[in-house]
Amino acid sequence: MSTTYPHLLAPLDLGFTTLRNRVVMGSMHTGLEDRARDIDRLAAYFAERARGGVGLIITGGYAPNRTGWLLPFAAQLVSSAEARRHRGVTDAVHAEGGKILLQVLHAGRYAYHPFSVSASSIKAPINPFRPRALRDVDGTIADFVRCAVLAREAGYDGVEIMGSEGYLLNQFLAPRTNKRTDAWGGSPEKRRRLPVEIVRRTREAVGRDFIVCYRMSMADYVEDGQSWDEIVALATEVEAAGATIINTGIGWHEARVPTIVTSVPNGAFVDVSNAVAEHVSIPVVASNRINMPQSADQILADGRVQLVSMARPLLSDPDWVRKAAADAADEINTCIACNQACLDHAFKHQTVSCLLNPRAGHETTLVLGPTRHTRSVAVVGAGPAGLSAAVTAAERGHRVTLFEAGSSIGGQFDLARRVPGKEEFAETMRYYATMLAKHGVEVRLGSRATVEGLADFDDVVLATGVTPRMPDIPGIDHPMVLSYAETLLGAPVGDRVAVIGAGGIGFDVSEFLVTDESPTLNLKEWKAEWGAADPQEVRGALVTPIPLPPARAVYLLQRTKGTQGRGLGKTSGWVHRASLKAKGVEQLSGVNYERIDDAGLHISLGPKHTDPRLLRVDNVVVCAGQEPVRDLLDALRRNGIEPHVIGGAAVAAELDAKRAIRQGVELAAAL
Repeated sequence: MSTTYPHLLAPLDLGFTTLRNRVVMGSMHTGLEDRARDIDRLAAYFAERARGGVGLIITGGYAPNRTGWLLPFAAQLVSSAEARRHRGVTDAVHAEGGKILLQVLHAGRYAYHPFSVSASSIKAPINPFRPRALRDVDGTIADFVRCAVLAREAGYDGVEIMGSEGYLLNQFLAPRTNKRTDAWGGSPEKRRRLPVEIVRRTREAVGRDFIVCYRMSMADYVEDGQSWDEIVALATEVEAAGATIINTGIGWHEARVPTIVTSVPNGAFVDVSNAVAEHVSIPVVASNRINMPQSADQILADGRVQLVSMARPLLSDPDWVRKAAADAADEINTCIACNQACLDHAFKHQTVSCLLNPRAGHETTLVLGPTRHTRSVAVVGAGPAGLSAAVTAAERGHRVTLFEAGSSIGGQFDLARRVPGKEEFAETMRYYATMLAKHGVEVRLGSRATVEGLADFDDVVLATGVTPRMPDIPGIDHPMVLSYAETLLGAPVGDRVAVIGAGGIGFDVSEFLVTDESPTLNLKEWKAEWGAADPQEVRGALVTPIPLPPARAVYLLQRTKGTQGRGLGKTSGWVHRASLKAKGVEQLSGVNYERIDDAGLHISLGPKHTDPRLLRVDNVVVCAGQEPVRDLLDALRRNGIEPHVIGGAAVAAELDAKRAIRQGVELAAAL
């Protein structure tokens, strides 16, 4: 056992049971909860994390009744028959030495169906359905309690009562959504009566030897949210009612403060968790943007919290705890908080997985056992697709040689890490570099593969990526024109810039251009940019944002009409759009590009080009798509070699690291 992280890996005695370490796998709805047929997949998913050493696992949310469904016929636990099915999950986790809680979640006004209820009949801005005001409050409490009793029957070690993120219990707590004047509203004491009663009656029903965790919103980040005095009072009353643990929740789903995307500083909300922990004697869990053992251990050493929660980091690497215990943190496949295959999938009602680890959620189908027949494999290109193929193939026992024409690995990830807020993408390159060395991959940097040099390999994988596409615009060869790659790699750029193309790369480049040369904001600056206040000072923890001034004047242009950024990630796109708006980026849609000359970029608007304009810019940066790099493909085929083509070399319509890494892993699994 490692002594490098003594606080993180220390057991925690809860009195009636002991957690083997301080790592909590926080709740994340995967989509596997919603159908009985997926119970074996769910069991395998959790078992792999338990095998990797996690101390405590919390499931995705299960509704205690029909009105609490997240979606029509979504996950619920309301009968003994359903409880019996859960035995497959709890038995699998216990067999690996782990403990697991079932999260009881009532969606309230976030329920995406017409049966929804809330404290008051106030529609959420992110949901088309208006809820009814909940009438049978006592019945709802009874439903929560019944769900907890069934969880115990199913073999769970406890429950987490979901009281944050703007779901039902949070809706009762906040003046924003609770306008009641009965016994459940009208004063802070009455507003918090519902969650306290649920905890108290749950404890009475399940006995003393069952974990009752309460997930509490410690900073709502919405107007008319809770005050600090109300949050502290809730914590103390929940403890008195019988809670074993208080977990941290930060922000409502409708909040306009980012809490989980990669641009959020690491451990940004630990101070709030520590402040709550000062008022209670039961363990408090720190949460949000904690992804590596050194920082997690430091949080436990420096503060009053006793546990750290991480959900997405255990998607990207189920062996996170085991690697920390073995002093092998450099082998951790670090979560970069991109959200592309996890939360984006969840909010689009798709099965959750992970961009960096496509096996997540697919443990029963994407199996990576050792190969029976070792083959020699050449991988051409060290971008995300090539790296995933090379590392996975070598891990299975194949002899792998990786060719990269450039001087470093990473490809498009090497560009992405230069974008403000995406610095953690460098962690992915650190992980791949470590694993290439560990599994004996021969890496040939600065080596352009040839047909002759590939002739003797059993398998050839072309992962040669993409090159920026330059559109056919008069003057496109003008010296002021730069590709996005040249820009991100440090080409000099003037004070006024036009960016052609408003896809994901266009947004990234625009953020790069409007940000000062020292892009990493400290925590105080980041909170000021987004108006994230100290909940001890402001009700709802929300103030007027004070963004830093832009480093340049930027125009962001697209040919198509309509709102820009519609194709960005479900859970991160709004952050990028809000960021550019705050920095004063002028966005123009329906643009015709007429020509580029010494005066700048000449454009017109409208289908008939009736509104000509001159953008007097110093530079034009082109983010208008990519072309696949397939120079070797035809030559290999002429010589009787049929390569496997993956990543951008296969489809360059958009940069899609999720698809590229998945293709690399799937190909290596099939070799």
